[in-house]
Amino acid sequence: MTITQQDDLDGMQEIGRIVANTLQAMTKAVEPGMTTRELDEIGRALLERDGALSAPQSTYDFPGTTCISVNEEIAHGIPGDRRIAAGDLVNIDVSASKNGYFADTGATCRIGPQRPALDRLCRDGKRAMQIGIAQVGAGKPLAGIGRAIGRFASDRGYTLIRNLASHGVGRALHEYPEEIATWPANGDKRRISKGLVLTVEPFLSLGGLWATEGKDGWTLYSEPAAPVVQYEHTVVATDRGALVLTLPG
Repeated sequence: MTITQQDDLDGMQEIGRIVANTLQAMTKAVEPGMTTRELDEIGRALLERDGALSAPQSTYDFPGTTCISVNEEIAHGIPGDRRIAAGDLVNIDVSASKNGYFADTGATCRIGPQRPALDRLCRDGKRAMQIGIAQVGAGKPLAGIGRAIGRFASDRGYTLIRNLASHGVGRALHEYPEEIATWPANGDKRRISKGLVLTVEPFLSLGGLWATEGKDGWTLYSEPAAPVVQYEHTVVATDRGALVLTLPG
């Protein structure tokens, strides 16, 4: 999607706030002992209250309202009977639509005390996303996002999951540009057009390189097995840089 008029920006900002508010409420509510289905129900109720539709459900018939991935699950986890425990890493991904506009956001939560290495991983995962967002602007190279994130990860001894990319979003959950690398991809010569709507969502890891699909046909796991965190915003490219659309308010 390329935003060219105020009505489109208003629509994207509305759904951006909705998914951001839903994510914020879910991250505040998560606690040891609750099931991922109970956490997902919180997200479902909030999206319904605000008149939004779950994007994974409406687009892919996903068996949940939101994606909730715990520890070894790194993305697309199905909400269910799994109980969240102290020490878990829980990734929550919320994407939804309203009035034909789609937005996508996500974050990894630390449940209770964590090992220092995982505390650093979470802090640096959010920094990696912010570094990628700083590369978004009208006329800038699309590959600049992955190059900047790649330098940051390499300098700190991290790896990046290299088959889970950022993507265009706006009129659909996934649209042009279909894949935006959050790792160095020097062959990509595309430039960011003014008004382009996209996600920035690096998957930062302590050794993982690839995402592999589990037996349920949805849940993704790190290969090789390693802790992974993901933080995500939907942004629009302007002449002054990135405007973040998925902020609570």
